[in-house]
Amino acid sequence: MGASAPSPLFLLIILYYIMSKTKEIKAPKWEIKDRRYYLLHGKEPLTYTLNSKNSLRHPLLYFNEEVGEQQELRYATNQNSPLVKDQKGEVTLGHIIFEDGVLAVSKQKQNLQKLLSLYHPKKNIIYAEWEADVIAEDELDNINIQLDAMMAAKEMDIDHAEAVLRVEVGSSVSSLSSKELKRDILLMAKKNPKAFLEIASDDNVGLRNIGIRAVEQNILKLAQDQRTFHWGSNDRKLMTIPFDENPYSALAAWFKTDEGVQVFKTIKKKLQ
Repeated sequence: MGASAPSPLFLLIILYYIMSKTKEIKAPKWEIKDRRYYLLHGKEPLTYTLNSKNSLRHPLLYFNEEVGEQQELRYATNQNSPLVKDQKGEVTLGHIIFEDGVLAVSKQKQNLQKLLSLYHPKKNIIYAEWEADVIAEDELDNINIQLDAMMAAKEMDIDHAEAVLRVEVGSSVSSLSSKELKRDILLMAKKNPKAFLEIASDDNVGLRNIGIRAVEQNILKLAQDQRTFHWGSNDRKLMTIPFDENPYSALAAWFKTDEGVQVFKTIKKKLQ
């Protein structure tokens, strides 16, 4: 005699057990601890009050994806939950005030912590939670970028350094000595490493620099209307600058054409 099939009730119990365990695995672990929050974008006002209750003018809602609905939020000092639907009886409203850009919340204020860490729609827009590992990772990334920039600046040849610095300081770079160039390129890399690396890796930076130097030394002439480049010696037109383009960016692109390559080689010889 064969074994009987499991009853529908038994199957439902097994399914419920599996689903409940799946939710337990997915649910983020909440740690009871003191927490700190800080205003983003370097803001440090004496005081800043964050919205702590829902209103028509200043909505404070959390979208619960599991049930597919908006849920009203409210910070009440005498309630255990920041969700209005879970609050019972009379409520005592509280204020959320950052001082000098920082708000420390003790582990005893779980309702406020959960409002700020889990539900508040302004998290990571106006403020963020201070997380040591995340902060350390960001700082490590910034240090590595700065080291990469400093190393690239240290190994950069003088011509490339001049080209990169010209983007930052303009034509005054032409009056700098070799030591001043090396110093200033290192300072630029240290001050703004991301921008430095972007400029340094731009192929057209060196070509634009050659064009500017050629104009400064009257090898080339840029027309007053900034629409054409000419030879400085005989005023023969070399190229027309496309409308709405930077003259030296257009010249750098033209240097890469068959005609422009020959002109570029001639200019390089004259500059040397």
